[in-house]
Amino acid sequence: MTTLADAATESPLARTRRARKIVRMLGELHPDARIALNFDNPLELLVATVLSAQCTDKKVNEVTPTLFAKYRTAGDYAAADRAELEAILRPTGFFRAKANSLIGIGAALVDRFDGIVPPRLGDLVTLPGVGRKTANVVLGHAFDQPGITVDTHVGRLSRRLGLTTNTDPVRVESDLAGLLERRDYTIASDRIIFHGRRVCHARRPACGVCGIARLCPSFGLGSIAPEQAARLVRADLEAAR
Repeated sequence: MTTLADAATESPLARTRRARKIVRMLGELHPDARIALNFDNPLELLVATVLSAQCTDKKVNEVTPTLFAKYRTAGDYAAADRAELEAILRPTGFFRAKANSLIGIGAALVDRFDGIVPPRLGDLVTLPGVGRKTANVVLGHAFDQPGITVDTHVGRLSRRLGLTTNTDPVRVESDLAGLLERRDYTIASDRIIFHGRRVCHARRPACGVCGIARLCPSFGLGSIAPEQAARLVRADLEAAR
């Protein structure tokens, strides 16, 4: 069992080996781990990811069929009637700000990228409402370019697992990038997010049924009794943030 003391004193090589083993074990535990947002092309994924801020993926997936049917191109978003767009986005929360972002993204794509979502991090983060997290989601899942998505789950689990001490997402991303093989960046993020939603919750982690417990220096933070911990495991992953 890895302890907090072990994690604090382990060598860089030992931490790298442990991080990569965690990713492999999470793959065995969650072979169906994948992005929960529904999309058919890079623009749809970009839009869905923007909408997922402060909203569950399940709710986004309920809204996007109507949205994607009405707005099919960057030009459609750029020319959108604000009131109509806001009405569709209302269930996702912060709908006015999200409408601003989508209209701005559409205009920026038309003006600077010929209406096409660019497959480059440096370009993506120049779009309204798009940060590194959103950009890495798009790169990893729409363009098959490795990217580490540091959302609340990845940040929380990375600290609990002793893979970083940082709270700044950019620094967490850098720390994980130094530990993981580049080819695994995207799938590692998906697996960690999946595990965070299902088992390693923010308030009550299900430590007693965690499949990577022996590699986790924070084991015991939540319930260690198997029967009690099992009741904490969530099956409806899309409903969880």
